[in-house]
Amino acid sequence: MENRLTLSTLPKLWIFDLDGTILKHNGYKTEGEDSLLPGVREWFDRIPKEDRILLVTSRTEEYRGRTTDFLGKCGIRYDTILFQAPLGERIVVNDRKPSGLDMAVAVNVDRDHFVMPVISREK
Repeated sequence: MENRLTLSTLPKLWIFDLDGTILKHNGYKTEGEDSLLPGVREWFDRIPKEDRILLVTSRTEEYRGRTTDFLGKCGIRYDTILFQAPLGERIVVNDRKPSGLDMAVAVNVDRDHFVMPVISREK
């Protein structure tokens, strides 16, 4: 069965982890360079321009230049990258609108397998 997300038509904030989510996990260490996971570029190209993108990584600041250069070379659009995130879970806490719209959504993907759910928009 195909995973589906039904989202509002409002602009979004997308929060992506780097390693194992959009880039091969620790490829920059084990292979000497990063590699984009299949399907990532095409999916990022579908994110509406009015949406914002926050990337999160546990990488240290010493990898900032190397990481941002690679993302630029691959044409991956983002607004901000947060480096040195803790190694534990990423927890998003947000409110629910009076209309019932949940303002936080979580998607977990298997490491090194970028498979995003099908997105449909509410009317």
